[in-house]
Amino acid sequence: MTPPPRARLGVSACLLGERVRYDGGHKRDAFLTDVLGPHVEWVPVCPEVEIGLGVPRPTLRLEGNVETPRLVQEAGGEDLTLRMRDYAGRRVRELERLELDGYVLKRGSPSCGLFGVPVHPCSGAPSADGRGLFAAALVERLSMLPVEEEGRLGDPALRERFMERVFARARRRAVPAANLSPFPEELR
Repeated sequence: MTPPPRARLGVSACLLGERVRYDGGHKRDAFLTDVLGPHVEWVPVCPEVEIGLGVPRPTLRLEGNVETPRLVQEAGGEDLTLRMRDYAGRRVRELERLELDGYVLKRGSPSCGLFGVPVHPCSGAPSADGRGLFAAALVERLSMLPVEEEGRLGDPALRERFMERVFARARRRAVPAANLSPFPEELR
């Protein structure tokens, strides 16, 4: 029996142990690296480093309203919104060409967080309803791609559903398009 195809997953680079975080650290996730790692081809991405921010760097946060937040450096207030949106659009198109089978994002990140990222209004308490700018571009452009945050993969039901979708896509990608039709080639 042939082994199942390796899935190709995009991932926030810090989750693989790459020291790309604002403080020079990482957020290595043992499930991703040790359990899932041998069965997948990782495509690591760090939007903040890839737009030219250094390591270490000032922390970032989302400001304004939840529907159209701005990405701002906390120290100094530099607005990186346009830079991140331009980058995210280009990078997501590149990732689309790689035919990813899924993506794992870093929870809570102003660039990669999928759910519940704080958005700080001009006054008052922050709302926890935001989405990181890169994550927003990813799910908008690749709406059928299985995407999850690493923190939510600790839930066995969510993890199983995510992995089923990922490996189903990998199997489909591994089958040549000509073999997908139920009709003989001469009748197509």
